[in-house]
Amino acid sequence: MVFWEGYVSDEVMGTFAPIVVYWLYAGFYQLLPSLDKYRLHTKEEDKEKNLVPFGAVVKGVLLQQLVQAIVALFLLTTTSNTPEATVQPSIPKQVFQIIAAMLVMDTWQYFVHRYMHQNKFLYRHIHSQHHRLVVPYAIGALYNHPLEGLLLDTVGGAISFLASGMTSRTAVTFFCFAVVKTVDDHCGLWLPGNIFHLFFQNNTAYHDIHHQLQGLKYNYSQPFFPLWDMLLGTYMPFTLVKRPEGGLEARPAKD
Repeated sequence: MVFWEGYVSDEVMGTFAPIVVYWLYAGFYQLLPSLDKYRLHTKEEDKEKNLVPFGAVVKGVLLQQLVQAIVALFLLTTTSNTPEATVQPSIPKQVFQIIAAMLVMDTWQYFVHRYMHQNKFLYRHIHSQHHRLVVPYAIGALYNHPLEGLLLDTVGGAISFLASGMTSRTAVTFFCFAVVKTVDDHCGLWLPGNIFHLFFQNNTAYHDIHHQLQGLKYNYSQPFFPLWDMLLGTYMPFTLVKRPEGGLEARPAKD
């Protein structure tokens, strides 16, 4: 029993809930007070280094989410059983399916992401759009070239869903969690008590290293675990140091 039962289908919820969650969670970060002592970059760096205006970022994210919604709704409705035939698995099985989906998504995104850095044409014409945000912030988490958004996120999500065997109802939980994790990785803040910083080594500072010039060829893993970086030699650990003017800085700990 879930709160939306009887109001909207699991398929519709799985399509639109991640979009709503994205804007709620990213909006929460956007509306926070300055919190300068927890910022990984100064406001001046934000203005000087980022190469795309905020309005264009919002439009880019909305475009990607439109494509994702169309694909997700088609996928969930064509793979679901009739309501009478749908049997929700046990909680342990759902947890297993979500973990399996996390590993599949990580695998897909690592290799596609890494190839987009290694292929000069793809980086110059597609992936570099995401790196125009040198100083990441929450609302820009899904700011990508439309083709990258389709290939990396939409197709990756579809493969994860199909490979795990999860139901549309379980997919609501998985995709909302994936969205929250992705937004948090780009929030640019190292807040005390953040559970993602406590339980995930692949976190805000870890991904911030990748957005820095010296980290462009490292820390490709996203959004959950640094497994493939560690296995394939692209892992760059970080240290957090306090800036004299206030705030924090994520610095590579690799020579």
